[in-house]
Amino acid sequence: MRLRPDMQLPETLDGWLGLLEARHGQSIQLGLDRVRAVRDALQLPQTCPVFTVGGTNGKGSTCALLEAVLLAAGYRVGVYTSPHLLSYNERVRINGRDASDRVLVDAFAEVERARGDIPLTYFEHGTLAAWVAFSHAGLDAVILEVGLGGRLDAVNVFEPDCAIVTSVAMDHMDYLGDTREAIGFEKAGIFRAGRPAICSDPMPPASLVEHAEAIGAKLWISGRDFGFSGDQNQWAFWIAGGSRRGGLAYPSLRGINQLLNAAAVMAACEAVRDLLPVPMQAVRQGFMLVDLPGRFQVLPGRPTVVLDVAHNPQAAGVLSENLASMGFFPETWAVVGMLADKDVAGAVRLLRDRVDHWVVASLPGPRGLDAQGLAAILRDCGVAGDISECGSPQEAYALAHGQAAEGDRIVVFGSFLTVADVLAARKAP
Repeated sequence: MRLRPDMQLPETLDGWLGLLEARHGQSIQLGLDRVRAVRDALQLPQTCPVFTVGGTNGKGSTCALLEAVLLAAGYRVGVYTSPHLLSYNERVRINGRDASDRVLVDAFAEVERARGDIPLTYFEHGTLAAWVAFSHAGLDAVILEVGLGGRLDAVNVFEPDCAIVTSVAMDHMDYLGDTREAIGFEKAGIFRAGRPAICSDPMPPASLVEHAEAIGAKLWISGRDFGFSGDQNQWAFWIAGGSRRGGLAYPSLRGINQLLNAAAVMAACEAVRDLLPVPMQAVRQGFMLVDLPGRFQVLPGRPTVVLDVAHNPQAAGVLSENLASMGFFPETWAVVGMLADKDVAGAVRLLRDRVDHWVVASLPGPRGLDAQGLAAILRDCGVAGDISECGSPQEAYALAHGQAAEGDRIVVFGSFLTVADVLAARKAP
């Protein structure tokens, strides 16, 4: 669908999102030629340092931690992430706030005028619109989260001063390959010659290391070039053969994996200190104040409710460890909805011993797995607890909340869609 010259551009954000969905849908089309052409047509050059963050899991947390630290240091920061939970505005943050509808509408229109007859997907148009919004905001730093992969993702048309790969695990195999080596190569595509390349994964695939070396990127690997240590009260960051920063408070983001992400952020700040000096006080303050919904988020009230967007085996394994560290709960209820193209069985097996009652939900759309199919996978995985089937995550959450005792725990996981639906239900009047 292409706008005729006599057609009016949408005047609202919902109008733009509806148009882009109708025109291109949510289809994934990897490749940079079209996006690069429109980027050039926009004539908005990079004017500040750019951080690009890729990886299988941990991207959102790393972006949030880096944003919080840079804001605490007094910088004006733009952050582009995906997907969103409740509103599209969450994807584009400017100086610590979600972008307004007006800013996004104007940015979408600017991209539309620049693209001519070049087709763009929903994600590509949104990525370029975020860049437009950042370019007009007078920023000191921009953080771009990779949507899928890295090498051929739309954000890779921009040149990072520092690239971070958080982890490499099996996900999106239809697009990225069915081995860790193949996926690692795609993730490493965001690295640049002569520039810092931070890897939070302490055991990266050889393909990632070899690509970094082949192009001459300055590769820092967690556990080799930098790392962390700690006890119950505080932690320390170290650089091999260099400085050590001790007495650090744990980030306000919950979960044992957050130190991997926090250490990577500190490594990134160290690597670009000549461009963006960050005092330790800003690091401490940023880590204390950071907030990111849906990442091992524990809601107030009883029963205890945990929200986590874990949707692949690696993330499910981390969630399992985090649940084990929470203390004793008489019963644990799982509210689960997943997409059919995920390794559902792999994720379930890592969590089955943590859950007493399963409430499974159908997810919408062509990729959504229905509750009956999800329940069948659970049974095939040897789940011992009872399994209830519901038509939506909201319905599943209501059932679990109605049956759980005050001292019990409800864990909502499996997809951004699942967590978003439950969050929306809790916020509804």
